[in-house]
Amino acid sequence: MGKPSVSVCSAVSATEAFSVYVHAPFCARRCVYCDFAVTVQSEGDLDGWVQGLRSEIALIEQENLFVLADQLETLYVGGGTPSLLGPKAMSKLAGVIGSQRLTSQDLEWTAEANPESFSSEVAEEWRAVGVNRISLGAQTFDAAALRWMGRLHGVEGPIKAIEGARGCGIENVSIDLIFGLPIHIGRSWEDDLRRVIDLDVPHISIYGLTVEPGTHLGQEVRQGREPAVDEDQYRKEFLMAAEALTASGYRHYEVSNFARPGFESRHNTAYWSGNPYLGLGNSAHSFAPPVRRWNLHSWEHYRAAVGASKSPEADREILDESASRLERVWLDLRTIDGIPRPVEGTPQDRLARDWIERGLAAWIGDRCVLTPEGWLMLDQLAVEYETSALG
Repeated sequence: MGKPSVSVCSAVSATEAFSVYVHAPFCARRCVYCDFAVTVQSEGDLDGWVQGLRSEIALIEQENLFVLADQLETLYVGGGTPSLLGPKAMSKLAGVIGSQRLTSQDLEWTAEANPESFSSEVAEEWRAVGVNRISLGAQTFDAAALRWMGRLHGVEGPIKAIEGARGCGIENVSIDLIFGLPIHIGRSWEDDLRRVIDLDVPHISIYGLTVEPGTHLGQEVRQGREPAVDEDQYRKEFLMAAEALTASGYRHYEVSNFARPGFESRHNTAYWSGNPYLGLGNSAHSFAPPVRRWNLHSWEHYRAAVGASKSPEADREILDESASRLERVWLDLRTIDGIPRPVEGTPQDRLARDWIERGLAAWIGDRCVLTPEGWLMLDQLAVEYETSALG
């Protein structure tokens, strides 16, 4: 279960959290590829969720590692399927977080939703309490692919959900799509891109299929009933998306994310900028530099811990100087901001010029920014760059 959390920062003032992530673990069905911290049930346990979060915040206030800012800048409710918690979920959450913290005109309050549980009533009540951004898990518009994944919404589900959001005044809608699905399904990635472009949403996120060992898909691949991810197809579809979406006016501002100008995710940008953030709920991560910690993965274990007034923290790490440098390079390279231009003649400068010659990066002002080809090699290039800095 949870273990007592003794803050390494107890001798100094607590880190002020302007960005908060809240995990809602409930899903009506687990997708074949999903290894997220979800618990499957037909309805979300709203009362249990609210009580768990309230108890965790009380524990956090005792630890002196974090303190919630008087005015949050971003609040992100992810999952799982937050929309499975129903219309009252966000007003209940506001009561836990503190409604006075959610009054800034600049607050970005995102809530994830699946099309089948994002009704007009949910949209209206969420909007009324302050939610102003919806992240919609569409994944695909292909019926066969939806069945293969185990998704519950039909082909028209995302369209109806977007109409519901717009109908109550939420224009800031993000759509998630997944690429790299097995060829035998017959899904046309090109058609999915065309359809999402036609919806004219301001933000699109694309994620490549990965085969995780503990998932149903992982078992199917091990037993030879499903193919492993085709790396050539993965590369081709990622580059196709980058070309099609940028040609349609979207800014490819991070490896997986595209936005109309001004609609970039401010919450995720806080992560990539290395800013502190607080995570609440099972499996949620928090960062108070140099401390990163994460909560118990299981909803049942998390709920039992906080219910007994015990910290739900599963573990933590303290980033040393080397790990912090590598992480900073990796975070910088994953965004359109890139890394600062290296000093001429240094090993880093020679490496950056090599990337540019190979089409993996480009100079944008005084920054070295990866191209989509380079982003496909992000992990490798970040390690190369940090290694070159060590001589």
